[in-house]
Amino acid sequence: MAYDVHLADRVRELLVDSSPVTEQMMFGGLAFLVAGKVAVAASSQGGLLVRVGPARADRLLATTNARPMEMKGRLVQGWLHVNGADLRTKRQLSHWIAVGTATARNVPATGLNR
Repeated sequence: MAYDVHLADRVRELLVDSSPVTEQMMFGGLAFLVAGKVAVAASSQGGLLVRVGPARADRLLATTNARPMEMKGRLVQGWLHVNGADLRTKRQLSHWIAVGTATARNVPATGLNR
């Protein structure tokens, strides 16, 4: 399944004012990089993959409908998958984009940035 093009367009529209944003095919979908680091991605499984960082993941899992991101049967630490049903409004999508971009901006410049 290809990623949701409409969702990608909505993400792109909300990121228009962010510091340099680039797009790259990644995770089987379309990733949006902020300052060279992946913040969110339109998932090939539908919905949005959001970089949240390991420290925030547990709290967001307990307080939202997000679930852990899984790739090839393995959980990916510091990433969540948000279903499209939880991204219907601009406010909902903006919230998750803000989480992802803030986390991406705070990833140290050394090591694996993506």
